[in-house]
Amino acid sequence: MVSPPPGAAAAVAAVAAARAWLRVGPAPRPLMGSQGGLGPPGNGGPGEGESREERKLQEGRVARGKRRKGKGKGKAGAGQGGRGSGAEGKPGPLKAKEAAGLGAEAGARAGPGEAEEGGGSVEEGERRIVRGDKGSAGAGKEAKGRDDGKKEDWRVRTGRREEARPARAQGRGGQAWGRLAGTGAAMAAAAEEEEEEEAAAAAREPAGRPAAGPALWRLPEELLLLICSYLDMQALGRLAQVCRWLRRFTSCDLLWRRIARASLNSGFTRLGTDLMASVPVKERVRVSQNWKLGRCREGILLKWRCSQMPWMQLEGDSLYISQANFILAYQFRPDGASLNRRPLGVFAGHDEDVCHFVLANSHIISAGGDGKIGIHKIHSTFTVKYSAHEQEVNCVDCKGGIIVSGSRDRTAKVWPLASGRLGQCLHTIQTEDRVWSIAISPLLSGQLMTHLGSDFPPGAGVLDVMYESPSTLLSCGYDTYVRYWDLRASVRKCVMEWEEPHDSTLYCLQTDGNHLLATGSSYYGVVRLWDRRQRACLHAFPLTSTPLSSPVYCLRFTTKHLYAALSYNLHILDFHNP
Repeated sequence: MVSPPPGAAAAVAAVAAARAWLRVGPAPRPLMGSQGGLGPPGNGGPGEGESREERKLQEGRVARGKRRKGKGKGKAGAGQGGRGSGAEGKPGPLKAKEAAGLGAEAGARAGPGEAEEGGGSVEEGERRIVRGDKGSAGAGKEAKGRDDGKKEDWRVRTGRREEARPARAQGRGGQAWGRLAGTGAAMAAAAEEEEEEEAAAAAREPAGRPAAGPALWRLPEELLLLICSYLDMQALGRLAQVCRWLRRFTSCDLLWRRIARASLNSGFTRLGTDLMASVPVKERVRVSQNWKLGRCREGILLKWRCSQMPWMQLEGDSLYISQANFILAYQFRPDGASLNRRPLGVFAGHDEDVCHFVLANSHIISAGGDGKIGIHKIHSTFTVKYSAHEQEVNCVDCKGGIIVSGSRDRTAKVWPLASGRLGQCLHTIQTEDRVWSIAISPLLSGQLMTHLGSDFPPGAGVLDVMYESPSTLLSCGYDTYVRYWDLRASVRKCVMEWEEPHDSTLYCLQTDGNHLLATGSSYYGVVRLWDRRQRACLHAFPLTSTPLSSPVYCLRFTTKHLYAALSYNLHILDFHNP
């Protein structure tokens, strides 16, 4: 390659810079010039406020000059050079000599380092000279090597187009604006990062009510809440997708309470009492759909080597479960689907297996196969046990400072929980058969009020019973039925019953106080979910296979998880993350 004369180096760089600027096109954001108009600072005059028609003419001249393949003279003046001296706003058309003079003076002012930063070296400017630019010094020499084919010329210009970015240099009478070096990918990444920052800033701002749209959204918020409270779950979900304000508005608990009270296991009792006020109602409705559809993930929390008849209770973030003659306390991890392997506490005192226990007033009251009742303080080492029955104690309950126990010896006894009177029997109730289950009425009458049922076949023992209110209770047992009793209607006949489909004994039951009912069967560890508004079973979950068939001895559930205790394992059904 023949190098241009020393005096023409600055002119070559200026012409190349001007042409490259025209090939790139106008910058995305016009800047204010030194005279207050749009365009490169320092140029001044009408060229800074150039009209759209002049820009189109300028671009047409550039396109025609490219098509002549170096045979004609460049008709766009300084508009066909390199990119280094381009501005954020397009300058007016300049002649080649004027552009050369400005470029040379800018190069002399900028020095080697700034010139290299703003528009590249002289050799880079020479490589960017296109064919047909005879008005530039050294352009014919550089274009001669590019006349072999169109592809090489396009490759050189494409490479420069990807490398160019705005840069800044000093010029006569003001500032000359250039383009910084960088790739197109970097510019796209910067734009994407800017969009993300704007989105994050918008998210931090409180969502305002939409200014446009139906007049319905401009109603007072209290009135809008009343109107939207009649929408169903699907309509509220679609409404939340309209905008951020409506998404926030439709998350209000008041809109979801009516839906939650009609859902399964949403934390509301039949009377409307909210048992989980700290959890958003919308989230509870979402999880309740998994209970309704039977969507859950099964797992095992604990295993033990020998067969057990475990009983368990839940309190806060702790689980208490009996294993042989011990009661162990475990703490749930934050997800509620796993346990810390190390027990929080171990409560002992019985000589034989623990048959049943309850939690009351920071105490654990346990019934053992040794005929004794044990009382343990949860947060201390205090433990007391005393003889209560002649045979094993099958069941126990405690409420209002009163303990009631039931035994195989066909008696039920009443005991005080007060520390000074432990072991003193207050009352003994003789029964016709073994006592398998006990529940104290919320009325705390302390007296035998009535006998439930009159048409039971022999051997139809009740294995579990629980009160829902002072006048309503549920029971299950050997006759494969779950029965719902209302003492205000009749004590001889239940008001509702559900039959186990496979004719299995029902060992335990649990309810959410509203519509959901769960039972544990004697064969294959089957847990069944029932909607109390229907007769048929809603879902069944067999937790064991034939070789390890086991009854479900006890089950408990929260709004997110169900726990079932079998002979060898403690199972979990996770409805929150199915």
